[in-house]
Amino acid sequence: MNDALKSLYETVVSRKENHEEGSYTGYLFDKGLDKILKKCGEECAETIIAAKNGSKEELVCEVSDLLYHLTVLLVEQGVSLADVETELHKRSGKTGNLKQFHEVDKNS
Repeated sequence: MNDALKSLYETVVSRKENHEEGSYTGYLFDKGLDKILKKCGEECAETIIAAKNGSKEELVCEVSDLLYHLTVLLVEQGVSLADVETELHKRSGKTGNLKQFHEVDKNS
């Protein structure tokens, strides 16, 4: 999986640097941050729906779309996979950090 994400990231960087005619990735970069964010939101919603529908195949497709659009967002914002990996490593060492949530009395 890690190699697939690295390959995807490199492809997206290449598409940003060298716009190819008919490239969807190039189109997203041309349209800018608002379009990229809109697509991330749409794919996130579609991922939620796929999970709710209980179809593994549909979920895999939607998560793949979401990861692609998130990768475009990372490249657009100048965030590397190494930046994300560093943060994930920091978080992996944390324990006992469960947030306490206020319970709401649903009967009131």
